[in-house]
Amino acid sequence: ECLLGPDGMFYFMEMNTRIQVEHPVTELITGVDLVKWQLRIAAGERLTLTQKDVRIRGHAIECRINAEDPERDFLPSAGEVEFFLPPGGPGVRVDSHIYAGYTPPGTYDSLLAKIITWGSDRDEALARMRRALSECIVTGVKTSMPFQLALLNEPDFRRGEIDLSFLPNLMQRQRG
Repeated sequence: ECLLGPDGMFYFMEMNTRIQVEHPVTELITGVDLVKWQLRIAAGERLTLTQKDVRIRGHAIECRINAEDPERDFLPSAGEVEFFLPPGGPGVRVDSHIYAGYTPPGTYDSLLAKIITWGSDRDEALARMRRALSECIVTGVKTSMPFQLALLNEPDFRRGEIDLSFLPNLMQRQRG
C-alpha cells in the first residue's frame, strides 16, 4: 500500500501477508472470492486460477464505519449500539458483526461495519457510497460516517486529485 505525496512520489505504507480488511474491493472488481480461495489453499487444494483469468471490471470503494467521534479528533465513542440499519441496493455490500445491544470495545479496533460499493466507473461507485452512507443508521454511538460523507462530497476527492496534505487540510476546514 502506498500514498502519493505532493511531490508526485509514492511512499510505501505497509505490506501484509494476510488477507486485508479491504479485500471486498478486490472481490467486487474481479469477482474472485479471496477468502474462499485462501481456505481452499489452506486445505491443500491447488490454485487453479491464473492471473490471466482475473479480469478487472468497474470501480469499488470501501468505507470503514468505526465507533469514533469525528468532531473530537476521532476519539473512540463509548456506549452501546441501540439500532443498526445497514444500507442496501444495487452495488452495495455490507460486512458487519454488530446488532442492537452490541458494545464496541474501547481498547482496540472500533470497526462496526465495512460498506463497499461497486459501480461501472468511479463516479457511479462514489454516488452509490454517498447513498449508502446516507441510508445507513447506527444509533447509540457516534460513527465515522458524517466525516466520510463530507469526504465524498469534496470535489478534489471525487476527481481523485489528492495527496498527503488533503486529509489534514480537510480536517482543518471542518473545524472552522
